[in-house]
Amino acid sequence: MTPEEKYQQKLKRINDAIALTEPDTVPLIPIVQCFPYLQAGYSMADILYDTDASKARESIFKYLNDYDPDALMGHSYVNIGQGPIMELADPKTTRWAGMPGDIIDKNSIHQFIEFPILEEGEFERFFTDRSGWIMNVGIPKTTGLLEPFANFNVSSMNVYGSHGAVAAAFSTPEFKKMIQTLWKINDMTNELNPHLQKIDQDVEAAGWPILATGFAGVPFDGYSDFLRGTLDACADLYERPDEVMSYCEEQLAGMLQMIKFQGMVMPGKHVFMALHKGMDGFMSDEHYREFYWKHLQIIINTIIDAGMVPYIYTEGKYNTRLECLKEVPRGKVIYHFEEVDMVQAKKVLGDVATISGGFPVYLLDYGTKQQVIDECKRLIDECAPGGGFIFETSCGMDYAKKENVEAMVDTVRTYGKR
Repeated sequence: MTPEEKYQQKLKRINDAIALTEPDTVPLIPIVQCFPYLQAGYSMADILYDTDASKARESIFKYLNDYDPDALMGHSYVNIGQGPIMELADPKTTRWAGMPGDIIDKNSIHQFIEFPILEEGEFERFFTDRSGWIMNVGIPKTTGLLEPFANFNVSSMNVYGSHGAVAAAFSTPEFKKMIQTLWKINDMTNELNPHLQKIDQDVEAAGWPILATGFAGVPFDGYSDFLRGTLDACADLYERPDEVMSYCEEQLAGMLQMIKFQGMVMPGKHVFMALHKGMDGFMSDEHYREFYWKHLQIIINTIIDAGMVPYIYTEGKYNTRLECLKEVPRGKVIYHFEEVDMVQAKKVLGDVATISGGFPVYLLDYGTKQQVIDECKRLIDECAPGGGFIFETSCGMDYAKKENVEAMVDTVRTYGKR
């Protein structure tokens, strides 16, 4: 079989599952995250500082040749080669393996530090002077490199004849250093990106589709993640719902434009969306429909209309949201579940959308080989009949035992045959 024939065979399995028909065998797409790199003998610190992506390339192809999944998923979520760039940028919201001081474990995936960027007394300026707030408040709060913008007085600049003031502002020692560092970051990024792009190109040329290459997000997640933080975002649903909705509607318009552009440059591809704050218990059912599902549903439909496939990654428990998730066009959507009653998910969504995930990664980390085999068979028995099922791990495999991953792959390949 040629690489092209292998690619088409694997892609057909995935597309058959999306179309709610039974493929020749259950598609197998483990979410790899750190697993290939650790199994190849590297630390995540090695990968974060792998500026020519050679270690990442070696690890990825070793994983693909060892396990032959139906697609590659999750390999790029680990900031390959970004360590030196992040050192220069000094992000205040991120901790990464290998960073100065070794603040997190050398084998950890990067960690996001959440705190309120938009504070209580800043809402009026945020909605009336957005560019000024972003420049003077938002950017300096999140990135150490860009702290000089805190003192950049946008309002003092005139429409006409302001070049002198701008030149003076950008000529301070702080701005000169910042600008020179930004040039360096741009050069480093331009050197790194072709290596990363070449890996993806070569993976597909060798016969493995790459799943979820596009990107989209729910506006409320952006509000909670990047502006207000989880606790304040929850309170805002009650205390300032109009401001929350105004921001979400504004962000939705930009998101839809971005999706349409992606559809023009990569038709037929899968668009990844991680649902950060929609899980059970985070908000009421009424708030979920008003502030979350309403926009998510529009985004899903726009992705489909743009000729792509929405890949919706639900984080946390999602049992109470299933009735909403079924309100989409039939045979066009993949829903990935970290934690859900897969029997109920199949019952509610089985004739509408493809379901995936649900296999607990902790079994790969701590379970026995027989426990892994039994859980694989249970999921296949409950979810595969009639089609519309892709076997995926609940989240990134990261620290999984090699023998348990082998048991999972072997079981799905043999037990999952039609």
